Amino acid sequence: MYSYEKLLAENKIWAAEQVARDPEYFSRLVDIQHPEFMWIGCSDSRVPANELTGSQPGEIFVHRNVANMVVHTDLNMLSVLQFAVEVLKVKHIIVCGHYGCGGVKAAMTQKSLGLINKWLRNIKDVYRFHRKEVDAIEDETLRVNKLVELNVKEQVMNLAKTSIVQAAWKTENRPDLHGWVYDLHDGIIKPVFEINAGEHIDALYEYDNL
Repeated sequence: MYSYEKLLAENKIWAAEQVARDPEYFSRLVDIQHPEFMWIGCSDSRVPANELTGSQPGEIFVHRNVANMVVHTDLNMLSVLQFAVEVLKVKHIIVCGHYGCGGVKAAMTQKSLGLINKWLRNIKDVYRFHRKEVDAIEDETLRVNKLVELNVKEQVMNLAKTSIVQAAWKTENRPDLHGWVYDLHDGIIKPVFEINAGEHIDALYEYDNL
């Protein structure tokens, strides 16, 4: 059996187990989704949103990319964000990074990695903003982990700067924004930053005609 065939076989076993426990399991999910949460996480295979939070299918609307970035020129991310906020009416958006993130690590070096250089440049900007604070940490692991936290905070701020989020703040006083970091060593999520709906950010980024 090829490795991908094992995935298909495991899927059949999983589906049968769900129905055995709850015959209405899939029928409840077919027609519509009403998630309260949007999750912007890292593409790392060790950081799956549902498993980390003990949530069920339909409870979290998920977008993942390298190093959990909110980039204002990323039409994919913006499309997912708009759907989550304007159609699904999510109440919370979570940006969740993880300690030891390879994308963050790579952004701290001068090594050229090809096309992904363009993506990692956004993390390099975060590093540049906080370089004195980060470089003051002697231990390399702790240094990377500090930038992981700072990067999460910056991506939450990037969410708050979008007209999508600000419009929802003005009309419906939602969503709240949360910055979390997951620790692969013990499985615990650490909250590191939060912006409540409607909270003022730098006036330069606040739109007055929404």
